[in-house]
Amino acid sequence: MTSSAPESPILSVEHVGVRFGGLVAIADLHFDVRPGEIVSLIGPNGAGKTTAFNVMTGFLRPSQGVVRFRGTALTGLQPHEIVRLGLSRTFQRTSVFPDDTVFDNVMIGLHRRTRSRLVDTLLGRDRAAERRLRAEARDLLDRVGLTARADEKAGALAYGEQRLVGVALALATEPAMLLLDEPVSGMNASETRVFVRLIRAIRARGVTILLVEHDMPMVMEVSDRIAVLNYGRLIAQGAPAEIRSDPAVIEAYLGQGSAAREAAMRAASVPTPVPAPMPVPATPETAVAEASHA
Repeated sequence: MTSSAPESPILSVEHVGVRFGGLVAIADLHFDVRPGEIVSLIGPNGAGKTTAFNVMTGFLRPSQGVVRFRGTALTGLQPHEIVRLGLSRTFQRTSVFPDDTVFDNVMIGLHRRTRSRLVDTLLGRDRAAERRLRAEARDLLDRVGLTARADEKAGALAYGEQRLVGVALALATEPAMLLLDEPVSGMNASETRVFVRLIRAIRARGVTILLVEHDMPMVMEVSDRIAVLNYGRLIAQGAPAEIRSDPAVIEAYLGQGSAAREAAMRAASVPTPVPAPMPVPATPETAVAEASHA
């Protein structure tokens, strides 16, 4: 009886380092993401998570090491060239065209992907292509739950809904892999639950996902594997159950103070000791933000 060989990673981060002068932002970062996985990259404040995303997507050149996507080294490629390879991302800040409608935002994203000339389409010279793109835009808005907002100005949407527009724009590039940078930031609990379903629906369509997120319960719920950074170094990686009880991970959050201790223990499902009275006790929400904000 023969066993099949493990599937090759779709993304490989190979001993990547980033330095800004004498400051080491990332040191010897190395991990893989396999096709079809949902992997989260977490860590305390200043751990280097967004810096890692910027290296992977061509916005920052590493000082050492290499990132490979589908076997292709990404060093030296421009962000738009990496998108064409099938690796797309969202950003911490919303990246919509605020004065255009939600529908037109998605259309702009689709026109950037296609070979047809935007001017020809706008003037009606390529009506068949226009009909196809408009149908695709409606499908994308339906997938992210924004059909009812299609005719509204993107800048008038709530912050969480603007982030969904950003996801639709990223999906318009037809990525094989999607990087989500703090996707549920600014969302309430109900919106976060909806977004978790969206992530799973995106994965069900064959898109691999790597995300940076501060919401630890959401990370634990949605992730197949988690990689943990602290001071630019990888300190742990594994399944959520392993990360919850990993001593190095707990210590990384404990080092942030008593508020972070409460957040870390909550994420690990460990009963939190009753603290001594304090003049201004930190809330659990503040704890998560302080412990994980990048």
